[in-house]
Amino acid sequence: MKHGIGQWAMAALTASAAAAGVARADSPTLSKIKASSTITIGYREASIPFSYLGANQKPIGFSLDLCAAIVERVKTDLGLANLTVKYTPVNSSNRIPLIQNGTVDIECGGTANDKKRQEQVSFSVATFVSQPRWLVKADSGLKRVADLKGKAVVVTQGSNAVGFAREINAKSNLGMSIVQAKDHAESLLMLTSGRAAAFMEDDILLAGLKAAASNPKSLDFLPEGYAKIYYGLMFTKGDTPFKTLVDDVLGKQMASGEFTKTYDKWFTSPIPPSNQNLAFPLSASLKERIAHPSDAVD
Repeated sequence: MKHGIGQWAMAALTASAAAAGVARADSPTLSKIKASSTITIGYREASIPFSYLGANQKPIGFSLDLCAAIVERVKTDLGLANLTVKYTPVNSSNRIPLIQNGTVDIECGGTANDKKRQEQVSFSVATFVSQPRWLVKADSGLKRVADLKGKAVVVTQGSNAVGFAREINAKSNLGMSIVQAKDHAESLLMLTSGRAAAFMEDDILLAGLKAAASNPKSLDFLPEGYAKIYYGLMFTKGDTPFKTLVDDVLGKQMASGEFTKTYDKWFTSPIPPSNQNLAFPLSASLKERIAHPSDAVD
């Protein structure tokens, strides 16, 4: 009997190793990681709380914590106890090219998954759901989007919000003057200085800017929200074995409650470097994706 069990265990181990070998052969990402004993993570330097530089200038954030669990799974599946983790900074312009040319194995930032990007790269199941919103000064008297009629509003150049603002302006015949600032900091300055009545951007990014402001209570959201935007971790297009690994790690964390704990750590608790609390609890849309993980986009 013991001999039979030993043979069965050995056969199972051999089959498992063979399956892992096939997976590596079919996966350019896993094959590259196995050959180099290195995994390269792309991170953002200022995408609070997803991926940013902490007080010691090391990358931290919600997406980095999720990727840490993926790294552990890669170590196990590839038998690489001494896997080296390399961090490479990326930005909005180069993050997709760096995935495509193999410089970065997985981007752990705050990147929106959409059909156009799916033509170039692959995404994990959704790790966050945002909506474009309007931020206004609390004492402005503005209570709804209709109150912006005929006013100057600001969006950040290159953001998806540019298109949303134009669409809303045309559809509701608001006659707004849409100004584009060079970055989020300049957009916020235009709002707080009174040069713009409202600032449109993804709600979580606005929440981060609001929390970091000298007086967070001086800023308020208008109640309207728009199209849902699904964020995900990004990697090489068509690498099915690697996607399966990534989605399995995230799916198991969502099922066990570990994902929600990680979310609460970064979105509803004080975070480095200045201990601000974004006070951004789980939305109904993200709760639905936690219950039913998916990479589908609207």
